[in-house]
Amino acid sequence: MGLQIDGLASGLDTKAIIDALMNVEAIPRTLLKAKSDDRQVIITQLRSLNTALQGLFTSAKDATGVGAVAQVRTSSSDPSLAVTAAAGSAAVSSDIVVDRTATAHTVVTRTTGAFTGDPLVLTIQNAAGELVEVTPSSSAPADVARALTDAGAGIVASAVSAGTDADGQPLFRLQITATQTGAQGSFRLYSGDAASVTAGTATDLAAEPGAAVITQGQDAQVRLWAGTPAEMTVTSDDNTFTDLFPGVDITVSKASTAPITVSVSADPAARAKAAGEFVSQIKAVLTGIANGSKATAPTTAGGSTTLGVFTGDSTVRALQLALTNAVQHPVDAVSPSTIGISIDRYGVLSFDEKKFTAALEADEASVEAVFAGVAARVQQTTDQYSDKYDGLVTARITGQEGEVNRIADQLERWDVRLEMRRSTLERTYASLETMLSRLQSQSDYLTSQLNALNPSSSK
Repeated sequence: MGLQIDGLASGLDTKAIIDALMNVEAIPRTLLKAKSDDRQVIITQLRSLNTALQGLFTSAKDATGVGAVAQVRTSSSDPSLAVTAAAGSAAVSSDIVVDRTATAHTVVTRTTGAFTGDPLVLTIQNAAGELVEVTPSSSAPADVARALTDAGAGIVASAVSAGTDADGQPLFRLQITATQTGAQGSFRLYSGDAASVTAGTATDLAAEPGAAVITQGQDAQVRLWAGTPAEMTVTSDDNTFTDLFPGVDITVSKASTAPITVSVSADPAARAKAAGEFVSQIKAVLTGIANGSKATAPTTAGGSTTLGVFTGDSTVRALQLALTNAVQHPVDAVSPSTIGISIDRYGVLSFDEKKFTAALEADEASVEAVFAGVAARVQQTTDQYSDKYDGLVTARITGQEGEVNRIADQLERWDVRLEMRRSTLERTYASLETMLSRLQSQSDYLTSQLNALNPSSSK
C-alpha cells in the first residue's frame, strides 16, 4: 500500500477522492463481475435442468420395455407361500401343494477331546463325488473346525462343547453344515486322505457311534394340479421356485398338505399410477423450463422488466418444443390423448387417470403400444439434450463455464490494473501534499522575514 498523507497541507480528504476515482476506474470490472454472476446463475439452472433430463431419460428407457404399464397384483391363500410377479406377467390362478422345503445338510460328530491321525487328514466329499483334502494345523477340535470352514468346500464347521471326560478334560463335537441348501449341498466327511476314501478304507465321521446326520440336504418340492392325471412335481435347491409360471416366482417357508391357492391378475390402479408418475416427471421438466423463461413485469412505475434465466435461450426453447412434440404427436396414427395424456392450449401437460384406465380395459395392447411410443420419443429427446458427452444442454453448460473462466481471467488482470492505479494515485496525492507542505513552509518563512524588515508593517 502506498504512502498516504490525508490532507495535511491541502485540507482535502484525499482518501475519499482516491476512492471516488477508483470507483470510476472499476466500472468495467464491476460490469464484468455482474456478467460472471449472471452466467453462474445460468449454469446452475442449466445443470439442474440437465439432471432432471437425465432422470427422465432413465424413466423413459424403463417405460419403453415390455410391460412398462402392465403392473400386476398377486395373492396367496397361505402366508407361508409368497408370490412375486414381474410386470406384464400373464394372469394365473392355481393350487400348489408344498411337499417339503429345502434344507441344508448338517452332520454332528461324536464327542472327542482331540482328533487322531498321523498325519491328521480329513477329506470332504461333495454331492458330485469330488474330494477335498483338509490338513488342520493341530488335532484340537477348534483348529479342525477352522480348517474345514476355510477349505472352500461349501461347508461351515464349529466346535461345540460336550462336557468333560472321566479325567475332567473338555470334550467337543463338531457341527458341520452345508452353505447351500438342497441335495446339491450334501456332503460326507471322512477321516483319512482322498486315496483311502477312494479305496473305501477311510472312516465316515457321521457313521461313528454317537455321531449323526442331523439334517439330510434336500431340495424343496411342490406339486401342481395335485391329485389329477396332470399332477406335476417341481423341485428347487432353495425355497424359491423361479419362473414357476412365466414371470412368476414363489417362495415357500414350510410344508403344507393342503393346497395353497395363488393368483396373479392385472392391477389397473398400479398401471395408472405408473403412467401418471412418468407423465408427472415430464410435466415437471416442462414446467421448470416455462418458469425459467418467464419475464417479470415491474410492479412500480419506472421499474425494469426482469427476464427469466432461460429467456432467449434457443437451446432450451428447442428442448421444450421437442419434449412437447414427443408427448402430443400421434403414435402409429393414435393420439396419446386417447389414453389420457394431453397438452392444453396453454402448453400444460396433464394425465387423466380415469381415461387411461378405461382405455386399458378396452384395448390393453393398444394402450401399451402408445405409451411405449411416447416413452421412446421422450427417451430419444432427453438423450439428445442431456448426453454427458455431446448433449446439447451439456454443450451449453460447457460453453457458459468457458465464458465464466475467461471472465475470471479478465477480472484477475483488472484487479492487478486497479491495484497499480490506486498506488499511482496515492503516490500522486502524497507528493502533492508534500509539495504543498514545502510551499507553505516557504511562505511562512518569507512572511516572517518581511515582517522582521518592516516592523511597522508588522504592527
